[in-house]
Amino acid sequence: MGSTSEHHDSAGVDRRDLIRRSAALGLISVPAMGFLSACASSGGGGGQNKAEEGEKTAKNPLGVNETAPMEFVLFDGGFGKEYAEDAVRIYEKNFPQAKVEFSATQKVQSTLQPRFNQGTPPDLIDNSGAEQMDMGVLSGKNQLADLTPLLDAPSYDDPAKKVRDTLRPGIVEMGRLDGDPVWIMYYAYTVYGVWYSRKALDALDAAYPETWDEMLAVCAKARKKGIAGWTYAGKYPYYLPFSLYPMIGKVGGHEVLDAIDNLEPNAWKHPAVKTCLDAYYELYRKGYVLKGTPGLDHIQSQTAWARGKALFIPNGSWVENESANVIPAGFDLAVSAPTGIDSSDKMPFGTLWASGGEPFIVPAKAKNAAGGMEQLRIMLSEASSKNFTAKVKSLTAYNGGTDGITLTPGLKSGVAALEKAGRNVLNPRLQDWYVQLQKEKIGVSGIGEMMAGRLTPAEAVKKIQAFADETAKDTSIKHYKHR
Repeated sequence: MGSTSEHHDSAGVDRRDLIRRSAALGLISVPAMGFLSACASSGGGGGQNKAEEGEKTAKNPLGVNETAPMEFVLFDGGFGKEYAEDAVRIYEKNFPQAKVEFSATQKVQSTLQPRFNQGTPPDLIDNSGAEQMDMGVLSGKNQLADLTPLLDAPSYDDPAKKVRDTLRPGIVEMGRLDGDPVWIMYYAYTVYGVWYSRKALDALDAAYPETWDEMLAVCAKARKKGIAGWTYAGKYPYYLPFSLYPMIGKVGGHEVLDAIDNLEPNAWKHPAVKTCLDAYYELYRKGYVLKGTPGLDHIQSQTAWARGKALFIPNGSWVENESANVIPAGFDLAVSAPTGIDSSDKMPFGTLWASGGEPFIVPAKAKNAAGGMEQLRIMLSEASSKNFTAKVKSLTAYNGGTDGITLTPGLKSGVAALEKAGRNVLNPRLQDWYVQLQKEKIGVSGIGEMMAGRLTPAEAVKKIQAFADETAKDTSIKHYKHR
Protein backbone atom coordinates (compact mmCIF):
# COMPACT_ATOMS: atom_id res chain seq x y z
CA MET A 1 0.00 0.00 0.00
CA GLY A 2 2.15 2.82 -1.02
CA SER A 3 3.12 4.58 2.14
CA THR A 4 3.11 1.39 4.10
CA SER A 5 3.51 2.32 7.71
CA GLU A 6 1.73 5.66 7.73
CA HIS A 7 -1.82 4.28 7.80
CA HIS A 8 -3.33 3.70 11.21
CA ASP A 9 -7.00 4.42 10.58
CA SER A 10 -9.80 2.03 9.67
CA ALA A 11 -9.15 2.50 5.98
CA GLY A 12 -5.56 1.74 6.68
CA VAL A 13 -3.13 -0.93 5.97
CA ASP A 14 -4.22 -4.46 5.31
CA ARG A 15 -1.67 -7.06 6.21
CA ARG A 16 -1.23 -9.24 3.19
CA ASP A 17 -1.69 -6.22 1.03
CA LEU A 18 1.26 -4.51 2.51
CA ILE A 19 3.68 -7.17 1.46
CA ARG A 20 2.26 -7.11 -2.04
CA ARG A 21 2.61 -3.41 -2.32
CA SER A 22 5.91 -3.02 -0.63
CA ALA A 23 7.54 -5.88 -2.45
CA ALA A 24 6.75 -4.12 -5.67
CA LEU A 25 8.62 -1.12 -4.40
CA GLY A 26 11.55 -3.31 -3.45
CA LEU A 27 11.02 -2.65 0.24
CA ILE A 28 11.37 -6.21 1.43
CA SER A 29 13.70 -8.21 -0.72
CA VAL A 30 16.99 -6.82 0.56
CA PRO A 31 16.28 -6.32 4.28
CA ALA A 32 14.50 -9.66 4.40
CA MET A 33 17.61 -11.41 3.12
CA GLY A 34 19.73 -9.55 5.65
CA PHE A 35 17.43 -10.78 8.38
CA LEU A 36 17.38 -14.32 7.09
CA SER A 37 21.11 -14.65 6.72
CA ALA A 38 21.39 -13.45 10.31
CA CYS A 39 18.71 -15.98 11.22
CA ALA A 40 20.67 -18.70 9.53
CA SER A 41 23.84 -17.94 11.41
CA SER A 42 22.33 -17.40 14.83
CA GLY A 43 22.98 -20.15 17.25
CA GLY A 44 20.58 -18.36 19.55
CA GLY A 45 20.10 -19.02 23.17
CA GLY A 46 16.34 -19.17 23.51
CA GLY A 47 16.09 -22.92 23.82
CA GLN A 48 17.46 -23.08 27.37
CA ASN A 49 14.64 -21.03 28.89
CA LYS A 50 11.68 -22.97 27.52
CA ALA A 51 8.67 -23.23 29.79
CA GLU A 52 8.15 -26.60 31.41
CA GLU A 53 5.27 -28.58 29.98
CA GLY A 54 1.98 -28.37 31.86
CA GLU A 55 -0.42 -31.19 32.58
CA LYS A 56 -2.50 -32.27 29.59
CA THR A 57 -6.20 -32.31 30.43
CA ALA A 58 -9.47 -32.13 28.52
CA LYS A 59 -9.45 -28.36 28.98
CA ASN A 60 -5.72 -28.07 28.33
CA PRO A 61 -5.03 -30.61 25.56
CA LEU A 62 -1.75 -28.99 24.48
CA GLY A 63 -0.31 -29.15 27.99
CA VAL A 64 0.18 -25.41 28.44
CA ASN A 65 2.14 -24.45 31.55
CA GLU A 66 -0.52 -22.53 33.46
CA THR A 67 1.95 -20.11 35.02
CA ALA A 68 4.25 -19.56 32.04
CA PRO A 69 4.24 -16.10 30.40
CA MET A 70 2.99 -15.98 26.79
CA GLU A 71 3.98 -13.33 24.26
CA PHE A 72 1.91 -12.55 21.17
CA VAL A 73 2.97 -10.05 18.46
CA LEU A 74 0.28 -9.04 15.95
CA PHE A 75 0.59 -7.23 12.64
CA ASP A 76 -1.26 -3.93 13.04
CA GLY A 77 -3.08 -3.75 9.71
CA GLY A 78 -6.52 -3.40 8.19
CA PHE A 79 -8.04 -5.94 10.55
CA GLY A 80 -7.03 -3.92 13.59
CA LYS A 81 -6.13 -5.30 17.03
CA GLU A 82 -9.45 -5.75 18.75
CA TYR A 83 -10.20 -9.30 17.56
CA ALA A 84 -6.82 -10.49 18.86
CA GLU A 85 -7.14 -8.59 22.14
CA ASP A 86 -10.52 -10.26 22.70
CA ALA A 87 -8.96 -13.70 22.13
CA VAL A 88 -6.11 -12.85 24.52
CA ARG A 89 -8.66 -12.09 27.23
CA ILE A 90 -10.02 -15.63 26.85
CA TYR A 91 -6.49 -17.03 27.23
CA GLU A 92 -6.00 -14.92 30.37
CA LYS A 93 -9.30 -16.13 31.78
CA ASN A 94 -8.35 -19.77 31.12
CA PHE A 95 -4.83 -19.31 32.55
CA PRO A 96 -5.22 -16.62 35.22
CA GLN A 97 -1.70 -17.15 36.59
CA ALA A 98 -0.07 -16.58 33.18
CA LYS A 99 1.17 -13.12 32.26
CA VAL A 100 0.33 -12.36 28.64
CA GLU A 101 2.31 -9.73 26.78
CA PHE A 102 0.43 -8.56 23.69
CA SER A 103 1.74 -5.98 21.21
CA ALA A 104 0.99 -4.87 17.66
CA THR A 105 3.37 -3.46 15.06
CA GLN A 106 3.43 -2.59 11.38
CA LYS A 107 7.13 -3.46 11.24
CA VAL A 108 7.16 -7.18 11.97
CA GLN A 109 10.55 -8.03 10.49
CA SER A 110 12.58 -5.13 11.87
CA THR A 111 10.90 -5.47 15.27
CA LEU A 112 11.50 -9.21 15.54
CA GLN A 113 14.77 -9.60 13.61
CA PRO A 114 17.00 -9.05 16.65
CA ARG A 115 14.82 -11.41 18.70
CA PHE A 116 15.18 -14.24 16.18
CA ASN A 117 18.91 -13.57 15.94
CA GLN A 118 19.23 -13.85 19.72
CA GLY A 119 17.04 -16.96 19.89
CA THR A 120 14.39 -15.17 21.98
CA PRO A 121 11.38 -14.79 19.66
CA PRO A 122 7.77 -14.33 20.89
CA ASP A 123 5.46 -17.32 21.26
CA LEU A 124 2.98 -16.34 18.54
CA ILE A 125 3.44 -13.99 15.58
CA ASP A 126 1.05 -12.66 12.95
CA ASN A 127 3.68 -12.58 10.20
CA SER A 128 2.12 -10.04 7.83
CA GLY A 129 2.70 -6.67 6.28
CA ALA A 130 5.39 -4.86 4.39
CA GLU A 131 8.07 -6.48 6.53
CA GLN A 132 6.72 -9.99 6.49
CA MET A 133 9.45 -12.52 7.19
CA ASP A 134 10.19 -15.08 4.46
CA MET A 135 8.57 -18.19 5.87
CA GLY A 136 10.20 -20.53 3.36
CA VAL A 137 13.62 -19.48 4.57
CA LEU A 138 12.51 -19.51 8.22
CA SER A 139 11.32 -23.11 7.91
CA GLY A 140 14.46 -24.05 5.99
CA LYS A 141 16.56 -22.70 8.88
CA ASN A 142 14.48 -24.63 11.46
CA GLN A 143 13.07 -21.41 12.91
CA LEU A 144 9.40 -22.49 12.88
CA ALA A 145 7.51 -24.92 15.09
CA ASP A 146 5.45 -27.64 13.42
CA LEU A 147 1.78 -26.85 14.11
CA THR A 148 0.63 -30.48 13.77
CA PRO A 149 0.01 -30.74 17.57
CA LEU A 150 -2.45 -27.84 17.26
CA LEU A 151 -4.17 -29.38 14.24
CA ASP A 152 -4.49 -32.74 15.97
CA ALA A 153 -5.72 -31.25 19.25
CA PRO A 154 -9.44 -31.33 20.08
CA SER A 155 -11.19 -28.25 18.75
CA TYR A 156 -12.11 -25.58 21.27
CA ASP A 157 -15.86 -26.14 20.89
CA ASP A 158 -16.16 -29.88 20.26
CA PRO A 159 -13.67 -32.33 21.79
CA ALA A 160 -14.88 -34.99 19.34
CA LYS A 161 -13.52 -32.91 16.43
CA LYS A 162 -9.86 -32.14 15.83
CA VAL A 163 -8.93 -28.54 15.03
CA ARG A 164 -7.96 -29.62 11.50
CA ASP A 165 -11.52 -30.90 10.91
CA THR A 166 -13.02 -27.46 11.61
CA LEU A 167 -10.99 -25.58 8.98
CA ARG A 168 -11.95 -24.35 5.52
CA PRO A 169 -10.68 -26.21 2.45
CA GLY A 170 -7.05 -25.53 1.57
CA ILE A 171 -5.98 -24.01 4.90
CA VAL A 172 -3.90 -26.97 6.09
CA GLU A 173 -2.32 -27.42 2.64
CA MET A 174 -1.38 -23.74 2.48
CA GLY A 175 0.46 -24.04 5.78
CA ARG A 176 2.77 -26.69 4.34
CA LEU A 177 5.82 -25.44 2.52
CA ASP A 178 7.74 -28.61 1.79
CA GLY A 179 6.74 -32.08 2.90
CA ASP A 180 4.28 -32.80 5.66
CA PRO A 181 4.90 -30.40 8.56
CA VAL A 182 2.45 -27.50 8.78
CA TRP A 183 4.41 -24.36 9.62
CA ILE A 184 1.76 -21.67 9.13
CA MET A 185 -1.83 -21.16 10.26
CA TYR A 186 -3.58 -18.75 7.90
CA TYR A 187 -6.30 -17.19 10.03
CA ALA A 188 -8.27 -14.98 7.66
CA TYR A 189 -10.01 -16.37 4.59
CA THR A 190 -10.04 -14.07 1.60
CA VAL A 191 -12.33 -14.10 -1.40
CA TYR A 192 -10.65 -12.48 -4.40
CA GLY A 193 -12.57 -11.28 -7.42
CA VAL A 194 -14.22 -8.35 -9.16
CA TRP A 195 -15.96 -5.98 -6.75
CA TYR A 196 -18.80 -3.72 -7.78
CA SER A 197 -21.93 -1.86 -6.69
CA ARG A 198 -25.19 -3.66 -7.44
CA LYS A 199 -26.86 -0.25 -7.36
CA ALA A 200 -24.51 1.02 -10.12
CA LEU A 201 -25.19 -2.00 -12.34
CA ASP A 202 -28.95 -1.70 -11.74
CA ALA A 203 -28.80 1.97 -12.77
CA LEU A 204 -27.33 0.82 -16.11
CA ASP A 205 -29.99 -1.89 -16.37
CA ALA A 206 -27.11 -4.36 -16.56
CA ALA A 207 -26.29 -7.70 -14.96
CA TYR A 208 -22.79 -8.80 -13.98
CA PRO A 209 -21.18 -9.99 -17.26
CA GLU A 210 -20.34 -13.70 -17.54
CA THR A 211 -18.60 -13.56 -20.95
CA TRP A 212 -16.04 -11.07 -22.24
CA ASP A 213 -18.35 -9.77 -24.98
CA GLU A 214 -20.86 -9.00 -22.21
CA MET A 215 -18.12 -7.28 -20.19
CA LEU A 216 -17.21 -5.02 -23.11
CA ALA A 217 -20.88 -4.25 -23.69
CA VAL A 218 -21.41 -3.23 -20.03
CA CYS A 219 -18.28 -1.03 -20.17
CA ALA A 220 -19.53 0.62 -23.37
CA LYS A 221 -22.88 1.29 -21.69
CA ALA A 222 -21.15 2.81 -18.66
CA ARG A 223 -18.99 5.07 -20.79
CA LYS A 224 -22.09 6.65 -22.32
CA LYS A 225 -22.99 7.73 -18.78
CA GLY A 226 -19.48 9.07 -18.15
CA ILE A 227 -18.45 6.09 -16.01
CA ALA A 228 -15.29 4.03 -16.57
CA GLY A 229 -15.59 0.27 -16.72
CA TRP A 230 -12.57 -0.50 -14.55
CA THR A 231 -9.99 0.92 -12.19
CA TYR A 232 -7.30 -0.79 -10.11
CA ALA A 233 -4.31 -0.02 -7.91
CA GLY A 234 -2.13 1.23 -10.77
CA LYS A 235 0.90 1.83 -8.54
CA TYR A 236 0.58 -1.74 -7.24
CA PRO A 237 -0.71 -3.65 -10.28
CA TYR A 238 -0.28 -7.02 -8.59
CA TYR A 239 -3.93 -6.43 -7.61
CA LEU A 240 -4.91 -7.27 -11.19
CA PRO A 241 -4.12 -10.99 -10.74
CA PHE A 242 -6.90 -11.22 -8.11
CA SER A 243 -9.28 -11.48 -11.05
CA LEU A 244 -6.85 -12.23 -13.89
CA TYR A 245 -5.35 -15.45 -12.43
CA PRO A 246 -8.68 -17.15 -11.73
CA MET A 247 -9.82 -16.04 -15.20
CA ILE A 248 -6.79 -17.83 -16.66
CA GLY A 249 -7.72 -20.91 -14.61
CA LYS A 250 -11.35 -20.69 -15.76
CA VAL A 251 -10.37 -20.40 -19.42
CA GLY A 252 -7.54 -22.96 -19.52
CA GLY A 253 -8.14 -25.16 -16.46
CA HIS A 254 -6.46 -25.15 -13.03
CA GLU A 255 -3.47 -27.03 -14.46
CA VAL A 256 -2.42 -23.84 -16.30
CA LEU A 257 -2.10 -22.02 -12.96
CA ASP A 258 -0.35 -25.03 -11.41
CA ALA A 259 2.24 -24.97 -14.22
CA ILE A 260 2.78 -21.24 -13.64
CA ASP A 261 3.23 -21.82 -9.89
CA ASN A 262 5.63 -24.70 -10.60
CA LEU A 263 7.74 -22.37 -12.81
CA GLU A 264 7.46 -24.85 -15.67
CA PRO A 265 9.11 -23.85 -18.95
CA ASN A 266 6.72 -21.98 -21.26
CA ALA A 267 3.89 -22.04 -18.70
CA TRP A 268 3.12 -18.39 -19.47
CA LYS A 269 2.94 -19.22 -23.18
CA HIS A 270 -0.19 -21.31 -22.74
CA PRO A 271 -2.92 -19.99 -25.08
CA ALA A 272 -5.26 -19.31 -22.12
CA VAL A 273 -2.75 -16.81 -20.70
CA LYS A 274 -2.49 -14.86 -23.94
CA THR A 275 -6.27 -14.96 -24.40
CA CYS A 276 -6.87 -13.44 -20.96
CA LEU A 277 -4.11 -10.82 -21.32
CA ASP A 278 -5.60 -9.87 -24.69
CA ALA A 279 -8.98 -9.43 -23.00
CA TYR A 280 -7.61 -7.14 -20.28
CA TYR A 281 -5.55 -5.20 -22.82
CA GLU A 282 -8.78 -4.57 -24.72
CA LEU A 283 -10.11 -2.72 -21.66
CA TYR A 284 -7.12 -0.39 -21.93
CA ARG A 285 -7.25 -0.13 -25.74
CA LYS A 286 -10.94 0.73 -25.84
CA GLY A 287 -10.55 3.35 -23.10
CA TYR A 288 -12.63 1.47 -20.53
CA VAL A 289 -10.08 1.94 -17.73
CA LEU A 290 -10.49 5.06 -15.57
CA LYS A 291 -8.16 7.78 -16.84
CA GLY A 292 -5.10 8.15 -14.63
CA THR A 293 -5.44 4.67 -13.08
CA PRO A 294 -1.74 3.74 -13.57
CA GLY A 295 -0.85 6.59 -11.18
CA LEU A 296 -3.34 5.62 -8.44
CA ASP A 297 -2.51 3.70 -5.28
CA HIS A 298 -4.91 1.20 -3.69
CA ILE A 299 -6.75 3.77 -1.56
CA GLN A 300 -7.10 6.29 -4.40
CA SER A 301 -8.42 3.67 -6.84
CA GLN A 302 -10.83 2.24 -4.25
CA THR A 303 -12.06 5.75 -3.43
CA ALA A 304 -12.66 6.61 -7.11
CA TRP A 305 -14.56 3.32 -7.53
CA ALA A 306 -16.61 3.86 -4.36
CA ARG A 307 -17.56 7.33 -5.62
CA GLY A 308 -18.97 5.83 -8.80
CA LYS A 309 -16.19 6.82 -11.21
CA ALA A 310 -15.67 3.16 -12.26
CA LEU A 311 -17.86 0.06 -12.14
CA PHE A 312 -15.37 -2.72 -11.41
CA ILE A 313 -12.23 -3.16 -9.30
CA PRO A 314 -10.15 -6.33 -8.73
CA ASN A 315 -9.57 -6.80 -5.01
CA GLY A 316 -9.79 -9.06 -1.97
CA SER A 317 -12.54 -9.21 0.63
CA TRP A 318 -10.63 -6.84 2.93
CA VAL A 319 -11.78 -4.02 0.62
CA GLU A 320 -15.09 -3.71 2.49
CA ASN A 321 -13.37 -2.92 5.77
CA GLU A 322 -10.57 -0.91 4.21
CA SER A 323 -12.96 1.30 2.21
CA ALA A 324 -15.72 1.51 4.82
CA ASN A 325 -15.29 5.26 5.21
CA VAL A 326 -15.72 5.99 1.48
CA ILE A 327 -18.35 3.43 0.39
CA PRO A 328 -21.64 5.36 0.41
CA ALA A 329 -24.92 4.15 1.91
CA GLY A 330 -26.96 2.12 -0.56
CA PHE A 331 -23.86 1.11 -2.57
CA ASP A 332 -24.84 -2.57 -2.17
CA LEU A 333 -21.30 -3.94 -2.41
CA ALA A 334 -20.89 -7.26 -4.18
CA VAL A 335 -18.13 -9.52 -5.46
CA SER A 336 -18.22 -11.82 -8.43
CA ALA A 337 -16.01 -14.52 -9.79
CA PRO A 338 -14.15 -13.28 -12.87
CA THR A 339 -15.86 -12.91 -16.21
CA GLY A 340 -14.75 -15.62 -18.64
CA ILE A 341 -14.25 -15.55 -22.38
CA ASP A 342 -17.14 -17.72 -23.62
CA SER A 343 -18.71 -21.17 -23.40
CA SER A 344 -15.46 -22.83 -24.52
CA ASP A 345 -13.83 -22.05 -21.13
CA LYS A 346 -12.63 -25.18 -19.31
CA MET A 347 -14.25 -24.24 -15.97
CA PRO A 348 -17.74 -22.86 -15.28
CA PHE A 349 -18.68 -19.29 -14.44
CA GLY A 350 -18.33 -18.93 -10.68
CA THR A 351 -14.75 -20.25 -10.61
CA LEU A 352 -12.84 -17.95 -8.28
CA TRP A 353 -9.75 -17.52 -6.15
CA ALA A 354 -10.16 -17.86 -2.39
CA SER A 355 -7.45 -18.70 0.10
CA GLY A 356 -6.05 -18.20 3.55
CA GLY A 357 -4.47 -14.94 4.59
CA GLU A 358 -2.98 -13.51 7.77
CA PRO A 359 -0.25 -16.09 8.40
CA PHE A 360 0.36 -16.94 12.05
CA ILE A 361 3.53 -18.74 13.12
CA VAL A 362 4.95 -20.17 16.34
CA PRO A 363 8.77 -19.90 16.43
CA ALA A 364 10.73 -23.08 17.10
CA LYS A 365 12.67 -21.27 19.83
CA ALA A 366 9.57 -19.80 21.50
CA LYS A 367 9.74 -20.17 25.27
CA ASN A 368 6.07 -21.09 25.42
CA ALA A 369 5.20 -22.70 22.06
CA ALA A 370 2.30 -24.60 23.63
CA GLY A 371 0.87 -21.27 24.81
CA GLY A 372 1.20 -19.79 21.31
CA MET A 373 -0.63 -22.79 19.83
CA GLU A 374 -3.32 -22.64 22.54
CA GLN A 375 -3.92 -18.98 21.69
CA LEU A 376 -4.47 -20.06 18.08
CA ARG A 377 -6.81 -22.86 19.23
CA ILE A 378 -8.89 -20.23 21.05
CA MET A 379 -8.90 -18.02 17.93
CA LEU A 380 -10.17 -20.97 15.88
CA SER A 381 -13.21 -21.38 18.09
CA GLU A 382 -16.67 -20.50 16.80
CA ALA A 383 -17.00 -17.55 19.19
CA SER A 384 -13.64 -15.99 18.26
CA SER A 385 -14.31 -16.59 14.58
CA LYS A 386 -17.70 -14.90 14.80
CA ASN A 387 -16.13 -12.02 16.69
CA PHE A 388 -13.52 -11.53 13.94
CA THR A 389 -16.12 -11.75 11.17
CA ALA A 390 -18.51 -9.34 12.87
CA LYS A 391 -15.78 -6.80 13.60
CA VAL A 392 -13.69 -6.81 10.43
CA LYS A 393 -16.10 -8.07 7.75
CA SER A 394 -13.94 -11.03 6.78
CA LEU A 395 -14.22 -14.78 7.09
CA THR A 396 -11.76 -16.85 9.10
CA ALA A 397 -10.15 -20.23 8.53
CA TYR A 398 -12.84 -21.72 10.78
CA ASN A 399 -15.40 -23.34 8.49
CA GLY A 400 -18.52 -21.59 9.77
CA GLY A 401 -18.84 -18.77 12.23
CA THR A 402 -21.43 -16.79 10.26
CA ASP A 403 -24.63 -18.14 11.83
CA GLY A 404 -26.52 -15.49 13.73
CA ILE A 405 -24.36 -12.63 12.43
CA THR A 406 -25.95 -9.94 10.30
CA LEU A 407 -23.56 -10.11 7.37
CA THR A 408 -22.52 -6.90 5.63
CA PRO A 409 -23.31 -6.73 1.89
CA GLY A 410 -19.77 -7.55 0.75
CA LEU A 411 -19.35 -10.41 3.21
CA LYS A 412 -22.75 -11.84 2.33
CA SER A 413 -21.81 -11.64 -1.34
CA GLY A 414 -18.45 -13.32 -0.63
CA VAL A 415 -20.15 -16.22 1.17
CA ALA A 416 -22.58 -16.57 -1.76
CA ALA A 417 -19.67 -16.51 -4.24
CA LEU A 418 -17.95 -19.33 -2.34
CA GLU A 419 -21.15 -21.35 -2.35
CA LYS A 420 -21.57 -20.80 -6.09
CA ALA A 421 -17.95 -21.79 -6.74
CA GLY A 422 -18.36 -25.05 -4.84
CA ARG A 423 -15.32 -27.13 -5.74
CA ASN A 424 -14.19 -24.62 -8.36
CA VAL A 425 -12.04 -22.63 -5.94
CA LEU A 426 -8.54 -21.90 -7.20
CA ASN A 427 -5.53 -21.00 -5.08
CA PRO A 428 -2.60 -19.67 -7.12
CA ARG A 429 0.52 -19.78 -4.95
CA LEU A 430 2.95 -17.36 -6.63
CA GLN A 431 2.19 -14.60 -4.13
CA ASP A 432 3.34 -16.66 -1.16
CA TRP A 433 5.91 -18.90 -2.86
CA TYR A 434 7.76 -16.26 -4.92
CA VAL A 435 7.00 -12.82 -3.53
CA GLN A 436 9.49 -10.81 -5.57
CA LEU A 437 8.63 -12.56 -8.84
CA GLN A 438 4.90 -12.04 -8.34
CA LYS A 439 4.94 -8.46 -7.13
CA GLU A 440 7.87 -6.66 -8.70
CA LYS A 441 8.33 -8.60 -11.91
CA ILE A 442 5.04 -10.10 -13.07
CA GLY A 443 2.85 -7.48 -11.39
CA VAL A 444 4.70 -4.22 -11.94
CA SER A 445 7.06 -4.87 -14.85
CA GLY A 446 4.75 -7.19 -16.78
CA ILE A 447 1.01 -6.81 -16.26
CA GLY A 448 1.27 -3.24 -14.96
CA GLU A 449 3.27 -2.09 -17.97
CA MET A 450 0.82 -3.81 -20.33
CA MET A 451 -2.22 -2.17 -18.72
CA ALA A 452 -0.49 1.21 -18.92
CA GLY A 453 -0.11 0.63 -22.67
CA ARG A 454 3.66 0.29 -22.61
CA LEU A 455 3.71 -3.42 -23.57
CA THR A 456 1.53 -5.47 -25.89
CA PRO A 457 0.12 -8.74 -24.48
CA ALA A 458 2.63 -10.71 -26.59
CA GLU A 459 5.51 -8.63 -25.21
CA ALA A 460 4.17 -9.04 -21.67
CA VAL A 461 4.01 -12.83 -22.03
CA LYS A 462 7.59 -12.95 -23.32
CA LYS A 463 8.87 -10.69 -20.53
CA ILE A 464 7.01 -12.52 -17.77
CA GLN A 465 8.14 -15.95 -19.01
CA ALA A 466 11.74 -14.69 -18.89
CA PHE A 467 11.23 -13.54 -15.29
CA ALA A 468 9.79 -16.95 -14.36
CA ASP A 469 12.66 -18.78 -16.05
CA GLU A 470 15.15 -16.61 -14.20
CA THR A 471 13.50 -17.47 -10.86
CA ALA A 472 13.43 -21.18 -11.77
CA LYS A 473 17.18 -21.15 -12.43
CA ASP A 474 18.10 -19.13 -9.32
CA THR A 475 19.58 -21.64 -6.88
CA SER A 476 19.50 -19.10 -4.05
CA ILE A 477 15.67 -19.26 -4.09
CA LYS A 478 13.79 -22.15 -2.52
CA HIS A 479 11.51 -23.74 -5.09
CA TYR A 480 8.09 -25.30 -4.51
CA LYS A 481 5.76 -27.57 -6.46
CA HIS A 482 2.09 -28.45 -6.26
CA ARG A 483 1.86 -31.92 -4.86
